This record gives sequence, structure tokens and C-alpha cells, in this order.
Amino acid sequence: MNRDHRLRLLACLTVAFWTAVFLQAPIAQDPAYHRFADQRTLLGIPHCLNVVSNLPFLLVGLWGLRTLFRLAASEQAFQRPVDALPYQVLFLSVALVGVGSAWYHLDPGNGTLVWDRLPMSAAFMALLGAALAERVDRRAGLLALPPLVAFGLFSVLYWYFTEQAGAGDLRYYIVAQAYPVVFVPLMVRLLPSPYTRGSDLYGAAVIYGLAKVAEILDPSVYAGGWISGHTCKHLLGALGAWWVLRMLRNRRLVEEPQGRGGDRRGRVD
Repeated sequence: MNRDHRLRLLACLTVAFWTAVFLQAPIAQDPAYHRFADQRTLLGIPHCLNVVSNLPFLLVGLWGLRTLFRLAASEQAFQRPVDALPYQVLFLSVALVGVGSAWYHLDPGNGTLVWDRLPMSAAFMALLGAALAERVDRRAGLLALPPLVAFGLFSVLYWYFTEQAGAGDLRYYIVAQAYPVVFVPLMVRLLPSPYTRGSDLYGAAVIYGLAKVAEILDPSVYAGGWISGHTCKHLLGALGAWWVLRMLRNRRLVEEPQGRGGDRRGRVD
């Protein structure tokens, strides 16, 4: 299958994905979502472990930003300094997740959840923008970054205001979160990159999947010990972000693409 056929396949799967989501009726936020298994107050902090387990997001995000400013000045991880921009947005968003999610878990509710989800959706969209720039078309990916991030933010605000109006709809937010998780690994499989270590994104996707499983099993995990599934979700989510940072720190530029958005020589994951 040549590159054009792979791009058509991705386009068709994208249409199918959006169609499958929006054939569903509007999806309201489950009121039980905010009732986490671990309700303990420790050291005077309500829901303590769910709050403090967000610290790794902040640390990984700040570490990622510091590392990216250094990597952008070299030719090791990026062809040009501007190519680091999607990842800079990604790790800034990860740092803000640490702040927003901690704020939410101090007093769980829709009004605080919006500050958790805004940076999270921006992070997913930034990762998608990075994949588009590296595997589809560099210029188009960079130009798509602002509207992608704007869509992610819109998806959260749309959910929040429809929820306030009594007709909550999570479908746009589901797209903003699930589409990059599904399609970035698919792009790694189908489209070459000028960098090594692209297959590390498979690992990041697996870690994210484990985080979602931990979230679903929140009370079951908590029943078996001193830590809840939701706390595990935070720790695994930060690990997934670190896994992407690990990829960037260790990858190397292998070859220049042939033309803008054209075929590349060979196959590099």
C-alpha cells in the first residue's frame, strides 16, 4: 500500500470514527462520576491522594518544557526549532493538568472538572498536531496546531455549557480525547517519520489504556489496598507523558523528507 492509499485509509477511518460518535444521542456527564472511592482527608487535604497524585503531571510537564527548549536548539530531536512547538504545547498542557486536576479533586463537581479537562484536551490535540507535522505534512501540521487546540478547548466548554443548560453532551470531548489515542498509533504504523523511536508512542498508548482501566476499576482497586484506581490513573497518566518525553530525549533525526508532504525514503518508525 503506497502513501496515498494509507492517507485515504486514515481519512476514511476518521470519517467512520466521527460518524460512529455522532450517531449516538447526546451523552450527559454521569452524576456519579464525581463520587470517587477514596474520600479520605489526610494532612488536612480533602480527597488527599487524588489531589497530591497530580504532582507528577506538574513535574513531568515542567521537565518536558525545560528539555524541549534545549532540544529545540539542537538538531538531535527536531529538524528545525519550530518543530518542537506541538510538544511544547503538549508539556505545558500536562503541567496545567497537574494544577487543574488537583483543583478539581479538592472539590469534585462539574464547575471544577472543567479546569481539569481544558488542559487535558489541549494536550491530546497537541499530540495529534505533532503526529500530523511529522508523518503527514510538516507545514500543515504546524498550521493545524492552533485550530486543533481550539477544538479541544471548545469540546470541554461545549460540554460544560450544555451541562449547565440541562442537556449535557460529551461527544465532542470524547472525540478530542479518544481520536488522538486511537489514530496517533495508527499513523505510526502507516506513515513513516524522519525520526527514530516513533514506536515508543505505542507504549504511551498502552499506558494510557491502563490508566483508563484503573479509572473504571476505581472502587475495586481501592477495596484491595490503600490506593484507589483513580489515584493510579493519575500516576499512569503522568508516566505516559514521561514516556513521550523519553522518546523525544532519545530519538535521532534519520533523514530529510522528500518534498513537502511527499514520500519519504525508507521506513522509520
